[in-house]
Amino acid sequence: MKKGSEKGLIRSLNRKGSRFDMSPPIARKVTLREPSVCERCGAIYERKTWRANRKPAGAVLDKANWTVCPGCVQAAEDVYFGRVLISGKGAADRHEAIERRIANVARLATSRQPQRKIVSQEWNGDTLEVLTTSQKLAHRIAKELVKTFGGKAVYKWSDDDGSLLASWRCPAETAKG
Repeated sequence: MKKGSEKGLIRSLNRKGSRFDMSPPIARKVTLREPSVCERCGAIYERKTWRANRKPAGAVLDKANWTVCPGCVQAAEDVYFGRVLISGKGAADRHEAIERRIANVARLATSRQPQRKIVSQEWNGDTLEVLTTSQKLAHRIAKELVKTFGGKAVYKWSDDDGSLLASWRCPAETAKG
């Protein structure tokens, strides 16, 4: 055996600094009994995963632990990891279409993963601020707005808490058509 060949094996066994559980920080705080059902949104926790839009069997409901899912906890406590700023002259003119698109993207994301929710959505003059429970939902909203209306999105991730600031500027020419 070569002298340096065992070094790779030693390094592969060292897992210091790596994380086994890739779930969000809020979800790691609580250990849940399976099955659990969210009192607010009706999501079901089975096999270490939250799922929405499923009809549980009567036996599951009988032995279910009623709790509040991490997404609903974040929304209630106004904890967000994604922030989308929507600005531009075209944004104020097309606010209804933009809000519908955001609602559609959020509905699809929540149906697939119930932890991904919109925390708040508020117009401040010509700027719309959307706060989300996950970075991924904020990224997806900005990406879908670019795809639908044009313009450009800029993404900035925070090193402190891992949150995402996505800024999208609506082009003025989409407001005319």
